[in-house]
Amino acid sequence: MPSVFLKTYGCQMNERDTEQVARQLMDRGYERAKTEKEADVILLNTCSVRDLAEQKALRKMSNLKALRKKNPGVVLGFLGCMAQRKGESLEKEMKGLDLVVGTQKFHRVADLVMEAREARLGGRPKFFADVGEEEGSEKTIRDHVLTPKQVTAFVSVMQGCDMHCSFCIVPTTRGKERSRPIAEIVGEVRALVEKGIREVTLLGQIVNMYGRREIPAVSGKSAFVQLLEELQRVDGLDRIRFTSPHPRGMKDDLIGCFGRLSKLCEHLHLPVQSGSDRLLKEMGRGYTVEQYKKIIQKVRQACPGIGLTTDVIVGYPGETEEEFQSTYRLMEEVDFDNGFIFRYSPREGTRAAESRGNEVSEETKERWNQSLLDLLDRQVAVTSPKRIGSLTEILVEGPSKTKESRLTGRSRQNRPVVFDGGARHLGQLLTVRITESTGFTDYGDPAILE
Repeated sequence: MPSVFLKTYGCQMNERDTEQVARQLMDRGYERAKTEKEADVILLNTCSVRDLAEQKALRKMSNLKALRKKNPGVVLGFLGCMAQRKGESLEKEMKGLDLVVGTQKFHRVADLVMEAREARLGGRPKFFADVGEEEGSEKTIRDHVLTPKQVTAFVSVMQGCDMHCSFCIVPTTRGKERSRPIAEIVGEVRALVEKGIREVTLLGQIVNMYGRREIPAVSGKSAFVQLLEELQRVDGLDRIRFTSPHPRGMKDDLIGCFGRLSKLCEHLHLPVQSGSDRLLKEMGRGYTVEQYKKIIQKVRQACPGIGLTTDVIVGYPGETEEEFQSTYRLMEEVDFDNGFIFRYSPREGTRAAESRGNEVSEETKERWNQSLLDLLDRQVAVTSPKRIGSLTEILVEGPSKTKESRLTGRSRQNRPVVFDGGARHLGQLLTVRITESTGFTDYGDPAILE
């Protein structure tokens, strides 16, 4: 039986796409290899959001070519965003590559792998590339690879992005917004629930823009709110999450869902990117700092105690110390539960990358990055002790990453909670008492389980 090794770089959308590819290959008789050395086919699903991610994938593939000394028939391929962006040029950049498959062609991977493997085993290796656009490709990410006791799953509801933020390569690598029909998504979720899934996370580049081109509003409710309401009615589904939304899509109908849909988890990841109105305009974000803060205020009014996280870019071309301090003050004021801080990375083909001579030094980016991380650490050091003694519902997902004798789950606010439990607790919704917190991770008392 042939085997395949898949490695994913980047976001949850990429993880979901990799799962789809794995399902297709398994249906063709492939098994998942635990390591690259055991595999007959090695596929890297790539990310282009930052240059570092692309360089990691390229270095990895360069190292993998050494495996051909022992296994001349091994097939090597790039999938996903970098594959889409660079296309056939990757053959020249990476000699010996077998295939490159873009973001709208994941459903073609199994066929291309079979052809590439046949060519290589026949002693006549051939390069295959498929990065064209394809109508209906958003409907092809629908199959899953579920493990025993798995209770959470990603569900892709749309592909592409029409926002065209100045720093972002995604509209180039993922194409225009295309959304799946509500009934199709609900059917997928029902099938997952029948297999034991209790929580789904809806995925889209700008997930709260779902269906705005294809599905009309009904009674003032957007397509995305209509989808959430339909999933609320799915028997056996306990929790719904979504990522990542855009502030421009956080309208009152969606904000109100946090207060009235019992299955929608009390967590919102809402990227702000900057605390400077000038930079937000330069980025093409379409909102001001004050508008962002009003959204946060409405969300907290609708759902007190909601967990809030965000993304921030530091070192955008032309950013000044004063503008960074505006971001710092915004982070102080909002008091996020967590945040992901990214140092700006120019991406060829984006508007921001044209700002030559206006770059912020790497030293300044690193200083600003560390300053915001330190702020987040200090803030959680104040808020986390307040949770000690409280009761928290968690969905138990599996062993702790740091200590397999312990189990881990997530609260509805998306906070990891670790506790001493047994196999009988896997996949269960439990209420535990928080006894300790390191800031970003809580620890629960197992006594309340008995």
